[in-house]
Amino acid sequence: MADRRARGKRAEDAARACLTRAGLREIAANANYRGGELDLVMRDADCIVFVEVRYRRSSAFGGGIASVDSGKRRKLVLAAQLFLAEHREYAHAPCRFDVVEASGNPDAPDLRWLKDAFRADEV
Repeated sequence: MADRRARGKRAEDAARACLTRAGLREIAANANYRGGELDLVMRDADCIVFVEVRYRRSSAFGGGIASVDSGKRRKLVLAAQLFLAEHREYAHAPCRFDVVEASGNPDAPDLRWLKDAFRADEV
């Protein structure tokens, strides 16, 4: 289990670095709320971006992006709503949900960034 957490942390670190290079700014990481966790919360210009990072060694079961099913999406939307209620300064900003799929070597994963992966009104 500890090894799995370590791989997940390395994937999140790689995703954070990739998104930062693309111009996003980190607001929070691993924000835990009842029923869900937000891996990364970032700002892209005036937009608040909730980022789910999914590491998979292989894509045998559809890869990381496919693993963000409707149940996971509901949890992410709920966690995002709780984050916005707690951080009122972002409450009126536009928001989006991105997914970063990490695969391969966990120390230098291949990343696939899917912007606007789903919308809150779709869950």
